Amino acid sequence: MSEENQGRETEPSANSDAAMDVERSESDANDEAVNLGLEQQSLEVESSTDAESLDPTEVATPSVETSIDAEADSEALTRLATEVESLRLQVEERTGQCVRIAADFDNFRKRTEREKSELELRVKRDAIGELLPVIDSFELARTQLKPQTEQEVNIHKSYQGVYKQLVDCLKRIGVSPMRVEGQPFDPNFHDAIMRESTADHPEGTVIEELRRGYLLGDIVLRHAMVKVAAPLENTEPVSETSISEVSSEAS
Repeated sequence: MSEENQGRETEPSANSDAAMDVERSESDANDEAVNLGLEQQSLEVESSTDAESLDPTEVATPSVETSIDAEADSEALTRLATEVESLRLQVEERTGQCVRIAADFDNFRKRTEREKSELELRVKRDAIGELLPVIDSFELARTQLKPQTEQEVNIHKSYQGVYKQLVDCLKRIGVSPMRVEGQPFDPNFHDAIMRESTADHPEGTVIEELRRGYLLGDIVLRHAMVKVAAPLENTEPVSETSISEVSSEAS
């Protein structure tokens, strides 16, 4: 082929390539425009769909929810008030129980102390009561025994020293002897085993102590055995004149 023919064939191919490029760019532009239109249409459709989906009742939803919240708050307050009242009643009940327990314990403590004191007093009375006959023996020996020799006098002094020591011990723990002679008879302290008619003392007066009584504070450890004065009996003899006068009056 000649050079002219080759040049002619080359030019149409170049022109065809350029035309193809222009067509491609135009198609791309058209595609972009179509895509933009589709996106716009989809946005419009979505907005219209949202507008159509709105329900007039949904517009009033905030006020309904507000009323529901208010009712819930009122119910919660009522429930809390009920719980507070229940807790207050429980506290009052527990407080009352604590007060009763404290009172019961105080009564128990006082009763225990009283029983302890009574037990100590009873034990002390029993122990001292066993010693009183020993004191009686010492006192009897002191009144009846009359030492003659020096040795007897020494023995007498020795056991009288023991007697004095025992009496001092009893005095320290509150024991004291009764002084009953010349006192009116009192059955709370005295045990009358004899009566003697006498004009030297009023009737009912203790004239002799036969066995000494003892006190532990104000409590009687042992009653005193005593002899009590009685009034004189009328022992005047009746004369024959008075007897005849009585018989004549009777007839």
